[in-house]
Amino acid sequence: MTRFALLLLAVAPLSAAAQDSAAPVALTLEQAITRGRAHGITAALARLNDRVAQARITQRRADLLPAVGVSANWSRKTLNLDEFGIPIATGVTDPFSLWNFQVRASETLFDASALTRLRAAKDSALASGADARAVGELAGAQAGLAYLRAVSASETVRAREADSAVAGDLLGQARQLVEAGVSPAIDATRSEVQFASVRTQLEVARNQRDRTLLDLARTLDLPAGTPILLADSLGAGSTALPGTPDAAVQFALEHRAEVAAERGRARVIERTLAAIGYEYLPSLAVGGQYVQSGRTLGTLEGTWLVQAGLSVPLFDGFRRPARQQEQALRLEAQRLRLHDTEQQVATEARQALLDLSSAAHQVELAGERLRLAERELAQARERFGAGVAGSVETTQAQGGLVAARDALIQARVNAAVARVSARRALGVLDQAQ
Repeated sequence: MTRFALLLLAVAPLSAAAQDSAAPVALTLEQAITRGRAHGITAALARLNDRVAQARITQRRADLLPAVGVSANWSRKTLNLDEFGIPIATGVTDPFSLWNFQVRASETLFDASALTRLRAAKDSALASGADARAVGELAGAQAGLAYLRAVSASETVRAREADSAVAGDLLGQARQLVEAGVSPAIDATRSEVQFASVRTQLEVARNQRDRTLLDLARTLDLPAGTPILLADSLGAGSTALPGTPDAAVQFALEHRAEVAAERGRARVIERTLAAIGYEYLPSLAVGGQYVQSGRTLGTLEGTWLVQAGLSVPLFDGFRRPARQQEQALRLEAQRLRLHDTEQQVATEARQALLDLSSAAHQVELAGERLRLAERELAQARERFGAGVAGSVETTQAQGGLVAARDALIQARVNAAVARVSARRALGVLDQAQ
């Protein structure tokens, strides 16, 4: 088998499962994150909940807006005149018809409790919007991580292809040395075993790449057969974030949607508690009606009524104090949740800086390890070609090179994941870096 044939086997076409007649979709990491935020099922549900909260604002506002109603009815009835105490007539009347048309209107002029509940509904909508942003950021981060897994799998395939090329060269070299009588036949056998092992690893890597692309398509809500072109590499991108832990914590507390949502929910409970207290205050409303009535449509007569009402609550069986106590306990619990969320965000912000620093150091060390592994393989090949060493050295050196390449890929994956995680931890996932 010639070296060209060996390389041809190593760099085989993509599997049939990865090929598709559909138009390919080119994606960068930022585009994957954006699409994940927009198309993730959890993010879509959170946006619907936000719209529900917006609808509640209109419901609360309706308590303060004018109410207008009209009615029309026809009735056939009799009356007992004795019931009304009319002295000039007694007994039950003959059956008669009655037409009645009414227009009614009312308006609340002052209701402190209703005003406060309207403000609480607005705060609730803001909290729901923050929840939707938080869930969207989580969905975007998951899409970004799925993208990075796919990029990692693709780079692993390229690494295995390079390993296959090296194994093919070593196998060709071993066969030449065996034919020349310089090396024993076992050296060629060892090289063949190593070449077969690398080809197996290449096939596994290709399968894993195709699976990660399917997972990415599912995460982004793309058809399963859509070919995806990964436009970014693991080394792409940078992260401009606060450099000190304290600055990172303060930045995260100001930008994380989870904190904004918990703070919003605390304001809702505070306003609800205040609204219950305002129920002790008088409320003022006006209303009126105009009525057209008569026994026939041709004899309708109009009457009207205008009224103003002042309502003063006095006693409701201690219901309001019990409701106030309930809301006070809810507020205490919400403040505990807010404190826990702030502590969690602070921890994640500090961890993000640690992960970024560690990942950068890992990439540097893995790069140096790869350079040393390449030097070791080059020296082993020289010794093998000179006949002063057997194929054991080249096999070991090639194994070290494979491990070094995998270590560098993993280090670059960790660095890319740390960048995405840091942006989410500080609440700036939607800002391109």
